[in-house]
Amino acid sequence: MADTIFDIIIIGSGPGGYVTAIRAAQLGFKVAIVERAYLGGICLNWGCIPTKALLRSAEIFHYLQHAKDYGLSAEKVAFDPSAVVKRSRAVSKRLNDGVGFLMKKNKVSVIWGEAAIDAPGKVTVKAGKSEAPKGALGPGGYQAKHIILATGARPRVLPGLEPDQKLVWTYFEAMVPERMPKSLLVIGSGAIGIEFASFYRTLGADVTVVEVLPQILPVEDAEIAAFARKAFEKQGIKILTGAKVTKLDKKSDSVTATIDDGKGGTQTLTIERVISAVGVVGNIENLGLEKVGVKTERGAIVVDALSHQLGHWKLNSNERLAHHSNY
Repeated sequence: MADTIFDIIIIGSGPGGYVTAIRAAQLGFKVAIVERAYLGGICLNWGCIPTKALLRSAEIFHYLQHAKDYGLSAEKVAFDPSAVVKRSRAVSKRLNDGVGFLMKKNKVSVIWGEAAIDAPGKVTVKAGKSEAPKGALGPGGYQAKHIILATGARPRVLPGLEPDQKLVWTYFEAMVPERMPKSLLVIGSGAIGIEFASFYRTLGADVTVVEVLPQILPVEDAEIAAFARKAFEKQGIKILTGAKVTKLDKKSDSVTATIDDGKGGTQTLTIERVISAVGVVGNIENLGLEKVGVKTERGAIVVDALSHQLGHWKLNSNERLAHHSNY
């Protein structure tokens, strides 16, 4: 059977992928988007959006605990962990469905499965592990004049600190806890780590954050990071900077962490759960990039090679969208 032909195939349906697909379709191109797990990508389903829903619940709980500060009264304030998680998942589900609606509205074909580039302009899609949404195209061969990579990223794993989904979590497990842990260690103080630290602390957990760099929120302005640290410490979060976790000893329902304080000393900390939030790494494996001459380095695409092989977007007065494109 001949390959199905499109003008543009986008691999990945996160914010970069689905927004590009919509705009390209609006410009008159025949567009397909390939996804293997969640329409809307990690941001919508397991990152930015559901995290903010969790934080909103925590914020309201905090306000209720301090109702007197606003001239109000509230008695026996409590929270239901399962209901908090259920609300967060419902928010993501609603937006996930919305992305599917936008694909149909803009006549973007959704192809469900694992994509790999066989040659310039040729993509093979294999069956994925998750159930395809209604109306999606399945495994097979596809062709396009232009291919865009928008495959996103996943949690970075450090040797000796590997997540196990039970005692050591990534953001996937931290998003849907079966119960609220009484104590928690967060490794890494970027946006992901700090958001979860704040959420769990507000709901009563004893939280410690360990950051290897000199300041929390390392990519932010130093003044803002210092202000944020004071606020989080006032909230009751214990923060260790210039330190690193060197070992995790797991028990049946707890973990003992060995922490190098960066000053020649060590300390141990026993907690119920650990969240590994040490950054992300790009989803670039098994894409067939080598077949089109694209080089990678430390989990990232080398832009010069990518630009040379696949080109770039450009808009001009003669053609609405032209030439090869990529991320």
